[in-house]
Amino acid sequence: MEIADPVLTVVERAFLAGARRAILATIAPDGRPRLVPICYVLDPVRPVLYTPLDDKPKRVTDPRRLARVGDLLADPRVSVLVDRWDEDWAGLAWLRCLGMASLLEPRAPRGGGADDHGPAVTALRARHPQYAIHRLEARPLIRIAIERVTSWGAVDLPWPPPDGPLPV
Repeated sequence: MEIADPVLTVVERAFLAGARRAILATIAPDGRPRLVPICYVLDPVRPVLYTPLDDKPKRVTDPRRLARVGDLLADPRVSVLVDRWDEDWAGLAWLRCLGMASLLEPRAPRGGGADDHGPAVTALRARHPQYAIHRLEARPLIRIAIERVTSWGAVDLPWPPPDGPLPV
């Protein structure tokens, strides 16, 4: 039995699940938005996104000291924007998710930690094979519970955009 998603329509879910990257906006201490490109995976049933704090080079070695992590720990309200650009403007589309973010720590060896960390890591590796060599299981993830979605444009077109002119 499939559970209906209370936030994302079928079309919005397909658009979000098909995109390869998004922009995460957190709220910096001075109130300005802090934007960072992310890759992510969408939970197959719930309106939840997971994005890793992977081990690509960063300004700090401890992922918990990243500015975006400090931002979401101080104020968990976030936005995620996925967009599709096309020279044929009939194919333009975007989807904005507003939600609450939390830091999802790996499961501790003695049973502590969150139950969805392991499945999220598995899903991230399936979606992004580059993560096969990253130690995601030992690093926290950002979990975004989507509360509201706004979309515009041709979100019903498939990812990746079709070759050639778009249907009019």
